Amino acid sequence: MNEIYLDNSATTRTSDSAAAKAVQIMTQLYGNPSSLHSKGLEAEHELKKAREIVASSIGAAPGEIYFTSGGTEANNTAVFGAAKALCRRGKRIVTTAIEHSSVIESMQQLEREGFEVIYLTPDKSGRINPDDIKAAVNSDTILVSIMLVNNETGAVQPVETAASAIKRSSSPALLHVDAVQAYLKMPFTTKKLKADLISVSGHKIHGPKGVGALYVRRGVRILPLHYGGEQQEKLRPGTEPLPLICAMAQAVSEYPTGSADNNYIHTLNAHCRRLLSETDGIVINSDESCSDYIINFSAPGLRSETLLHYLEQYGIYVSSGSACAKGHKSHVLSAMGLDSALIDSAVRVSFSHENTMENIDYFINKLETGLHTLARSK
Repeated sequence: MNEIYLDNSATTRTSDSAAAKAVQIMTQLYGNPSSLHSKGLEAEHELKKAREIVASSIGAAPGEIYFTSGGTEANNTAVFGAAKALCRRGKRIVTTAIEHSSVIESMQQLEREGFEVIYLTPDKSGRINPDDIKAAVNSDTILVSIMLVNNETGAVQPVETAASAIKRSSSPALLHVDAVQAYLKMPFTTKKLKADLISVSGHKIHGPKGVGALYVRRGVRILPLHYGGEQQEKLRPGTEPLPLICAMAQAVSEYPTGSADNNYIHTLNAHCRRLLSETDGIVINSDESCSDYIINFSAPGLRSETLLHYLEQYGIYVSSGSACAKGHKSHVLSAMGLDSALIDSAVRVSFSHENTMENIDYFINKLETGLHTLARSK
């Protein structure tokens, strides 16, 4: 049975060359980067190259990149690190109601510690109104955290508005951008986003799980989550997971980011969107302004888990929402104001360059069959 993997926003297949790079580091260049002997210096050289590759991919300086265990740790470090560093200058934080759980739950913890958190809600398309950001950021705000691309719907958020709102309000706020779903999939640089902190992850771009990075703009001070080592300027101490870091850098270096590659994903998205729109009983929740890598749709009357497992028997893998939600009702779709019938039946399809038009055709064919078969069996 062929495997049609359409859950790339949850994770991607680690590329062969990224996996090979990890094996090379583990078995040949296995020294500790902090050791002073030749094996350590050899490993340190690999770490330096990896940091340069990741930094270059977003227009940062190598010294502004701190490797983490993934997007969740990068987001936690940014949110808690900024809040604790600036707490004497204010307690107000602005975020959105559609952030990844690693941001939402961090904010909830900060609320328990006495911080005031403003959660901006999106419109029906899943986007935050720029005017709402401007109104929410005032002189007491110490942190604004807003994702660039939503992980469930693909909605692109007005991050640049947040940067200008901070400047206009003369607040001490730092701007954190969760760019995990946008990294390498849409063009951005640190200069364009004007962000102080940016989170990215390795396993969304055909790198391994367990590694990500946090960009910290030069001159910005945040407090660490962990203690006990001199590595990474003490912001993220501990022996660096060099095999994972180098594998991530390998994936970054080979990720297809040219206009032809972007057009390919756009073509896949458009083809899938057209076929979905022609399928009776389907409602598309992601509008055409969303990221080309994600389409969220609903089949009212059928629970998403039921449809997911029906497709799985044909080797088709999609998602019922964010993988981190573990089947719980989507807080993103709820914040968008969708009714329960749409939320309970929502399915996310997410693409990579490894998908083909034939994959989409097969998926739609089995989806249509499933809609009729499952409806009759109810």
